[in-house]
Amino acid sequence: MQTMLAARLHAIGEPMSLESVSMPAPRANDVVVQVKACNVVPNLKNVLATYAEWFPYLPLPKLPAVFGLDASGVVTEVGEQVTDVSVGDRVYVNPGLSCGGCRACRRGEDQNCDAYTFMGYFAFGPGGQRLFDAYPYGGLAEYLTAPQRNLVKLPDSVSFEEGARFGYLGTAYSALRKAGAGPGRTVLIDGISGTLGLGACLNALALGATKILGTGRNADLLSDVKAIAPDRIEVLPAGQTDLRDWVLDKNDGHGADIVIDALGPGAPAESFLHAVSSLCRGGVAVDIGGMMERPALDLFSMMCSQNSLIGSLWFSTGEAQEMADLAGSGALDLSVFEHHVFPLEEINEALDEGLPARHGGFSNFIAAPEPSALGAGR
Repeated sequence: MQTMLAARLHAIGEPMSLESVSMPAPRANDVVVQVKACNVVPNLKNVLATYAEWFPYLPLPKLPAVFGLDASGVVTEVGEQVTDVSVGDRVYVNPGLSCGGCRACRRGEDQNCDAYTFMGYFAFGPGGQRLFDAYPYGGLAEYLTAPQRNLVKLPDSVSFEEGARFGYLGTAYSALRKAGAGPGRTVLIDGISGTLGLGACLNALALGATKILGTGRNADLLSDVKAIAPDRIEVLPAGQTDLRDWVLDKNDGHGADIVIDALGPGAPAESFLHAVSSLCRGGVAVDIGGMMERPALDLFSMMCSQNSLIGSLWFSTGEAQEMADLAGSGALDLSVFEHHVFPLEEINEALDEGLPARHGGFSNFIAAPEPSALGAGR
């Protein structure tokens, strides 16, 4: 039996164990992908522990398990029913798994499936374990299996390290698409210098948004964000002045067409409410950051202003392919990311304060299961 190296977690809070496990084999509609890069949340151990405490309705896989949410690599084997995917294809693996048979899945709305599950991370309901069992390997392994319908083909100009950032990027892209981002639209991103927020900024630029306004806590990081496109991006340090007044001043007296809230679970509800108050009539607010506080929304005012509020989870494989194609055309510029790559064998050391200091959303932390792939990327 062939084996491969994988990092398995046996208990929350403990280090991962580097172990030899069985090589995956594809079923009829699956492929095997050799992982070249896997995105790593810097505080992954704390994230797993926090999710177990904060979100008991988002179950983790039965331990021991191989985690790793966002993987990119090369197809090495295909099932007998696989079409339009070949050995050697460079791909990003969308980890979002659905049951395939419920009403939502039949409508092509995978994210609305009651069993929706992130391969290598957590599920959104009790049906997730069945999908964890079907696809047991996350990206912190040398190989994984995935359904062919979850593959995003990467253009040659997109590196594996950039491809491994697609989870954060795709989440922002889907939110912008739902809100109708494009030419003539002004987008306000609450938390623009963070990992999700920077992805929203880059995608808004690629989709042709006329103006991009952003808030953040770190003035230096905000300056770096503005430097990406100084003629289209304006930034404001949080709390410096009234947000709505600033938006009106920067947008010719108009509110923002779109608000993307990219602040995380610990962010105060007040920040979100300030952002929503800056919307124009008919404007749309989309939450992608997972803020935990419960804001007191003025629903009557939102009704009178025809404002909408959307919660947006992840993205479809089709949306991710659109985004990959934008990157391939050069419209979506991913060159701003600073990749910090380490071998899979050093994941525990990296997670135990071994990663360099973050440069906000510009930092991209990557595990490379194949040591010879370090820095190779393309």
